Amino acid sequence: MTRRTREGLVFLAAFALCIPAANWLIGNVGTFCVPNGPCLIPVAPGITAPSGVLMIGAALVLRDLVQRRLGLRYTFAAILAGTVLSAAIAPPALVLASAAAFLISETADLAIYTPLQKRGLLTAVAASSFVGLVVDSIVFLTLAFGSLTYLWGQVIGKSWMVLAALPLIVLLRRRDERLGMGAA
Repeated sequence: MTRRTREGLVFLAAFALCIPAANWLIGNVGTFCVPNGPCLIPVAPGITAPSGVLMIGAALVLRDLVQRRLGLRYTFAAILAGTVLSAAIAPPALVLASAAAFLISETADLAIYTPLQKRGLLTAVAASSFVGLVVDSIVFLTLAFGSLTYLWGQVIGKSWMVLAALPLIVLLRRRDERLGMGAA
């Protein structure tokens, strides 16, 4: 097994783990849990978001890395599997919202990342993740709660995870260039 494949499988496993982690966090971890609603965390002064935002932000970046290492077919299969997993483990009230938001946002991420990756890994990851996190936030909040009340919190919380990953993306790209391991 090549280094590329091993790394791709690690990224794939981490991507898959984000799904149950996000669903668990939203119902169990927060500084405040809304009765019959999400548990919230602060993401900026005076702004809260459902706690699953952290894992969804990470999932968007990991999806890009799965594609970089394993290719488009594996990535699309991972999105479909993730959608099924999301629906299977989400709390009953969030099944449709969780699965639809995952499928639509990850597909939007893929559609942006794929053409941009030729222009540069950092640009592709940042742009595709931002589009994915906005789409995910709008779809999830609309379907789950019928409201965009937490939209800014969702966008900010997911953006923190993407921003935290960008220095690691730069290091990965530099190492890939040194080792001759570009995109799949």
